[in-house]
Amino acid sequence: MEYKEIGKTGMKVSNLSFGASSLGGVFHQIDEGKAIEAVFAAIEGGINFIDVSPYYGHYKAETVLGKALRQIQRNKYLLSTKVGRYGKDGVNTWDYSAKRATESVYESMERLGIDHIDLINVHDIEFADLHQVAEETLPALVELREKGVVSHVGITDLQPENLQWVIEHSAPGTVESVLCFCHYCLNDDLLTEYFDFFESKGIGLINASPLSMGLLSTRGVPDWHPAAKSLVEACAKAAAYCNEVGYPIEKLAVQYAVSSPRIATTLFSSANPDNVRKNIEYVNQPIDRELVKKVQDIIGDQKRVRWNNS
Repeated sequence: MEYKEIGKTGMKVSNLSFGASSLGGVFHQIDEGKAIEAVFAAIEGGINFIDVSPYYGHYKAETVLGKALRQIQRNKYLLSTKVGRYGKDGVNTWDYSAKRATESVYESMERLGIDHIDLINVHDIEFADLHQVAEETLPALVELREKGVVSHVGITDLQPENLQWVIEHSAPGTVESVLCFCHYCLNDDLLTEYFDFFESKGIGLINASPLSMGLLSTRGVPDWHPAAKSLVEACAKAAAYCNEVGYPIEKLAVQYAVSSPRIATTLFSSANPDNVRKNIEYVNQPIDRELVKKVQDIIGDQKRVRWNNS
């Protein structure tokens, strides 16, 4: 496992990190005991950065993660959670107001059983008025940073252009990190076009969803995946080829996602401890660069084909 700093935050994190969305039963029902064991497996395997949100499972992910974290020494991990996206009784809600953001931080700390958050993010800013994010949400989080309640402030989104806009319209030093998903993976390397911008601002980069929300998997995409049929089919062909040569596309995808020295860490999510251990093994093995080229050739003109979040 390699460790790199997120921007200029001083947080040195493992190049593979644990996303706790699966602990909320976002994708399917979970065994809570196994989910907690998955967190333990991540820490034991050298992962020291964990990301969650009140939105995942409508508070369930934070609650389950909190049960695990109460059994782990606080100096063993750095923790990131978010504000802005929520939900109740199966209904998604959004609130990017300063008041709700502040309340949310304290509520998250209570669910997680901690008294301090290492990194607080504004979640999926494409669902917000970007002016409100820059002028209201972020200043509220900066105030909490100044009080020592949180150490660092970031923003997350699927669309990297939104991240850039908010940074350009916020006071220097406000945003310390960005989290972007599905744009540094085998089928989409759009994020590379934004490396210079983020680095010029001293902002750290967190990558997420190395399997592109299931596109890059042997099992294939879930029914809810928003990708176009042509992209789904191209990735399925790539997965089939990897299967033929005995190199699971999941392994190649995870290895590729952590391969850039300009990305601090890549988040993956699983509530299965065996999957956690397997992914850790993947990143500790050398990547097959020739296979990367072959897979990207198969994906062909579907590379960087985008979709909207939902």
